[in-house]
Amino acid sequence: MVKKVGLLTAGGFAPCLSSAVAGLIQRYTEIAPQIEIIAYRHGYEGLLTGDSIAVTGNVRAHADRLYAFGGSPIGNSRVKLTNVADCVKRGLVAEGRDPLEVAAKQLVADGVDVLHTIGGDDTNTTAADLAAYLANNGFNLTVVGLPKTIDNDIVPIRQSLGAWTAADHAANFAKNVIAEHNSVPRELIIHEIMGRNCGYLAAESTRRYRAWLAEQAWLPEIGLSREAWDVHAVYLPEVQVDIEAEAERLSKVMDQVGNVNIFLSEGAGVAEIVEQMEKAGEEIPRDAFGHVQIDKINPGAWFGKQFSARIGAAKTMVQKSGYYSRAAASNAEDLDLIGRTCLMAVDAALAGTPGVVGMDEENGDKLSVIAFPRIAGHKPFDITQPWFVELSEEIGMPAPVAATRH
Repeated sequence: MVKKVGLLTAGGFAPCLSSAVAGLIQRYTEIAPQIEIIAYRHGYEGLLTGDSIAVTGNVRAHADRLYAFGGSPIGNSRVKLTNVADCVKRGLVAEGRDPLEVAAKQLVADGVDVLHTIGGDDTNTTAADLAAYLANNGFNLTVVGLPKTIDNDIVPIRQSLGAWTAADHAANFAKNVIAEHNSVPRELIIHEIMGRNCGYLAAESTRRYRAWLAEQAWLPEIGLSREAWDVHAVYLPEVQVDIEAEAERLSKVMDQVGNVNIFLSEGAGVAEIVEQMEKAGEEIPRDAFGHVQIDKINPGAWFGKQFSARIGAAKTMVQKSGYYSRAAASNAEDLDLIGRTCLMAVDAALAGTPGVVGMDEENGDKLSVIAFPRIAGHKPFDITQPWFVELSEEIGMPAPVAATRH
C-alpha cells in the first residue's frame, strides 16, 4: 500500500513542470488524499542531500495556481547518479559513497513508496538506473517518470511534455525579433533555438511562425512584405549544411529582399565548431552528462561569422529564444497531454507499475507506461516528414539531406 509519494523535477526547464507537479498533486488528492506527498528540492540534488518539502493541505487546496506559471516551483538541477566523481566534486555525496545507494537510502529514510521523476531522457535514464538499483537491492519502491523536454527527443515517445508550448513561444519571440529586419539596410538575423541533438524545436517553431505569417495582411507598397518577414533558412543538427552553397543562395535573397532571416537549431554546426576548437587545442566545456555546453561555444555567433561577409550583411544580429520558451507556462495543447499523463502516472504508481508514461510511437502512439529499459535519448528529428520537406521547398532551401554526423 502506498503511504508516501516523492516528486522531483530535473534537467533543463520545459513548459510543463509546474503543471505536471500540479496535476500529480491534484490527482492524488482526488483519489487518495490520505497519501503524503513530499517534493525534493532541485531534483536529484535534493534527493541526495535530503532536502525536501512537504506538500501541505494548503498546497493541495490551491495546486491549481501552479498552472499559471512556467519553471518549476520545486527547482531543478543536472545530476547524474552514476557519475560518482561529479557527485563527489559537487559535495552531494562523500568520497567513497555510491550516489545510487545514498539516493535509495534517503528514499527509505523518508518513507517514500513511490517516486515520480519529471524530466527528459537524462532524468529518466537516471531514474532507470535508480529503479534498477532499488530492484536489485531489495528496496520495495516504485519509480514512475513523466517525459519532459522541449527537444522532443526521447525514445520511444512521440510527444514529450512542454515541446508544443516551447515551439509556440519561440515563434512568438521571432515575431518581434524579425521586426528588426529593416532597422538597417541588409540585416542578417539569426534566431537561435534550443535543440542539442534534435532539430524538432527549430523545425516546429518555423512551422508555427510561418502559419502566423499566412494569417497576416500585408502592404508591400509601404514596405510591409511577407518576403522580408519570412524565414529564409532553417538549419538543424540532422541536416547537412553546405555553407558555400547556402551563402550563394542567401546572397541572392539579401539582394532581392533586403534582409535575411535564419532559424537555427543550436545543435547545428556543433560538430564542426568542436572540431575547430580541438584542432586549436581549446578545452571543450561539458556538463555532468558529458554534453557539450552549447551556450559556451555559441553556434549562433559561429553561423553569423560564416555568413555575414559572404552575403554582404551590413549588420548581423543573433537572438536566442531558449530561456524565454522553456520557462513558459503550459499552453492548452500541453495541458491536455499533461493532464492525461498525470492520471496514468498516478494509476501506475498505485498499481506498482514502474516506467515512463508517454505516447509510445512503437505502439500506435498510445499513451502507455513504457518500461525504463526502452527509454533512451537523442532521438533525431525525422527530416523526411512531408511537412518539413514542403517547408524547406517553400523557403527556397534544397531538399533536406541527412548530416553525416550530428
